[in-house]
Amino acid sequence: MPWIQLVISVAAAVVLTFVVSAAVGWVFGFVAKRKEWAAAFVARMRRPFRWTLLVVLLTIALRTSFDAMFGTPWPGQEAVSQLFRCAVIVVVAWFVGALAIFFEDLGLARYRVDTPDNRVARRVRTQVLILRRLTMVVVVVLALGAVLLGFPGVEAVGASVLASAGLVSVVAGLAAQSTLANVFAGIQLAFSDAIRIDDVVVVEGQWGLIEEITLSYVVVHIWDDRRLVLPSTYFTTTPFENWTRRTSELLGAVELDLDWRVDTGAMRVELDRILAGTDLWDGRTKVLQVTDATGGYVRVRVLVTAKDAGTLFDLRCLVREDLVTWLHAQAPEGVPRSRVQMVDAEPVRPRRPAASSSGSGGLFTGENADSERTALFTQAIPIPIVHDADPAPRPYASSLGAEAEHDPHVAGRPDGRGDGRPDR
Repeated sequence: MPWIQLVISVAAAVVLTFVVSAAVGWVFGFVAKRKEWAAAFVARMRRPFRWTLLVVLLTIALRTSFDAMFGTPWPGQEAVSQLFRCAVIVVVAWFVGALAIFFEDLGLARYRVDTPDNRVARRVRTQVLILRRLTMVVVVVLALGAVLLGFPGVEAVGASVLASAGLVSVVAGLAAQSTLANVFAGIQLAFSDAIRIDDVVVVEGQWGLIEEITLSYVVVHIWDDRRLVLPSTYFTTTPFENWTRRTSELLGAVELDLDWRVDTGAMRVELDRILAGTDLWDGRTKVLQVTDATGGYVRVRVLVTAKDAGTLFDLRCLVREDLVTWLHAQAPEGVPRSRVQMVDAEPVRPRRPAASSSGSGGLFTGENADSERTALFTQAIPIPIVHDADPAPRPYASSLGAEAEHDPHVAGRPDGRGDGRPDR
């Protein structure tokens, strides 16, 4: 009964898989009572180990049963063998990837990020996360290559691809230039320690935390719960602020524009009282200074320190609010105000009379005959009145007759025009 043998082989493979998985789980469960890493190993590797063992045992059982049923070679042996081979490669790649992730998590567990000074832990976490992505890429590429190389004809395709590698490399390089640049920039960010997970940064005018670093982009968690996604090349080519590059402790300022009569000594006493009553202040620095005194106000700046950026923001808000309340209640003379000074206007002087034409400064000045010219150009002009009576003889007629007496050309004419000949 060959089919019964096939069913028995498959059932035996399944039962053996569960038995071995249970035995391994019991052993690691016993070890987990003393070692924390054993419990993490069981949680991470249970499913990959079980499926890998099941696929391997089923492959052995089925091939053995088919050989016994049909002999060798049996019909379809090549296709079924390729299928089993691909399945084994996939589950083994899954097992290797899970094992790599377990060791990475084991390394991360040694560095806690919930401590005040976690700069080293955040750097290690950033590097391990980048290595994890690289590991997954390598495992997937190797598994895919192993699967493809098992099919006939792939060698010929590979040879033809290698023959045109020059042209393909140029085209691929031009097409994937930005992508490759982002990938290398992501690797550079991970190992240059420029930014780390949970770093406080200011990018594009936005304040936020580095939430995720991948091979091609970086996710910044903005303070108002927005996510700003930037390419990895942004952090290698554009200046940005990293507030936790060396340490998480920060110094912050609170500035107030107050009146000139403010009592800075009393403000220092009030600042001491505020800081003593809160656990937001880390006790390193507290300063109150007058940094400017222009424009009718004095600028008072308060410097305080805190253990991290979030705590510093809360501390600055607390100091600002309490100082404003204290100014209104205890020192109202320090509240900024605008002053206006009222002055009496000067009496208006009467206008000087205009100078007469005969005095100095008239129309024509600067010469002896200025008065005569002024009178000549400013006196009234007489207008003659003409009546209907006969007009008076023209003045030039008598003069013309007088001239005729002496002019030989005019003499001899009755009208005094010439020698008496008629006009032409």
